[in-house]
Amino acid sequence: MGPLKGYKIVELAGLGPGPFCCMMLGDMGADVIRVDRPRDNPFQSLDPLYRNRRTIAIDLKSAAGIDVLLRLVDDAVALVDVFRPGVAESLGFGPDVCLRRNPKLVYGRMTGWGQDGPLAGAAGHDINYMALSGALHSIGRRGQKPVPPLNLVGDFGAGGMMLAFGVVCALLEAKESGKGQVVDAAMVDGNNALMASYHGFRAMGLWDEELGTHFLSGAAHFYDTYETSDGRFVSIGPLEPKFYALLIDILGLDPERFGSSGFSMNAAEMNVEEWAPLKEELEALFRQKTCDEWCELLEGTDACFAPVLTSTEASRHPHNVARQNFVTIDNVLQHAPTPRFSRSTTQTPKSPASPGSDTRDILADAGFAADEIQALIDDGTVRTNG
Repeated sequence: MGPLKGYKIVELAGLGPGPFCCMMLGDMGADVIRVDRPRDNPFQSLDPLYRNRRTIAIDLKSAAGIDVLLRLVDDAVALVDVFRPGVAESLGFGPDVCLRRNPKLVYGRMTGWGQDGPLAGAAGHDINYMALSGALHSIGRRGQKPVPPLNLVGDFGAGGMMLAFGVVCALLEAKESGKGQVVDAAMVDGNNALMASYHGFRAMGLWDEELGTHFLSGAAHFYDTYETSDGRFVSIGPLEPKFYALLIDILGLDPERFGSSGFSMNAAEMNVEEWAPLKEELEALFRQKTCDEWCELLEGTDACFAPVLTSTEASRHPHNVARQNFVTIDNVLQHAPTPRFSRSTTQTPKSPASPGSDTRDILADAGFAADEIQALIDDGTVRTNG
């Protein structure tokens, strides 16, 4: 089920953005075959990033293991490579080799710095790719240091999501041209793309690049979180004038005092100097009621309001419950597949499988005879976990 039903994709084992990309593809119905390492990973069965896969454990340091991988690639539409530049080539399954065997193959490559450039061969993580793109410098409070937003931006938004987008784009193009190609998805590039609107804000005079001064960074009183009387937090973000006016009205605030200090696309019209004192007034106001009391007053209005919830609390919120945004599979709470489609309905995700759980079936599907499969298991080229 799902819009990618019938697409066979081979995923090379990795961390973070690679598994996220393949989770997205698997959620959409693709037959994702994860090539795991022969050693066991006891935590894989608990991590939703590895759901909706079949898994085979192959020793890619052996010539026989490389041959097994290439035979899997022969009838796949895409391969997701998560190694540093040049590693796949040195092991014998780089793009040139794979595309000679399967000219329609989409060869998706996921790296931090990209396939070329002076940093291409260096190690790094989400925080470093965000730092080099300018994104990390933009997140944090004024007068304090930049704050990494978990690894949501670099690994998942700028990395895995961009690679999934690139793979699907290349698959669409291959249907027209009959030819595969390499997709070079780099997290530093993806972070640059995510900063698009801020380059626009700078051109409009709405962003001076000083940490914590932009209206979307928490500097403005109308776009921030506030503590409530019970120690919880709520968020407000009425950027549009009519929504801002509604918030001021519901809160019973002086429209003359607050009305001239809302958001405007014209920087000259925003009374930035008033943001800090107005924020202090709102801080005092929001501490007068509990989070639930504020929800009763503001939730569901056009005041652009929501309580700040933990992920567990979010799974119980009526809106998320109504949309079935969360599922629990084998006692693991996780997100439901997204986006949604009117016809190509996605199925309930399958729990992650332990490395090698599907080794025999995958090899049989690829045309390996029973005696070949047993020989590969016996000599350690592949491992089975069932």
